[in-house]
Amino acid sequence: MAVKIRLRRMGQKKAPFYRIVVSDSRSPRDGKFIEEIGTYDPTQDPSVFKVDEEAAKKWLNNGAQPTEVVGKIFKAAGIEK
Repeated sequence: MAVKIRLRRMGQKKAPFYRIVVSDSRSPRDGKFIEEIGTYDPTQDPSVFKVDEEAAKKWLNNGAQPTEVVGKIFKAAGIEK
């Protein structure tokens, strides 16, 4: 089973808010997930994100692959394998 760390869209129409979740790569974008590890709000200036660093490192060490955007958020937060 391939596990991804990706964004789950929340919020109203034209006002997106995202949760950073760990999910099976086969599940839909807003479908079921394994664990929620943070949030990302691109509507604020500058963009605001909160990440549970311990959980993110745990999943990265277990082989979960972050998407491109989540990888940039982790880099900004100082999270690496």
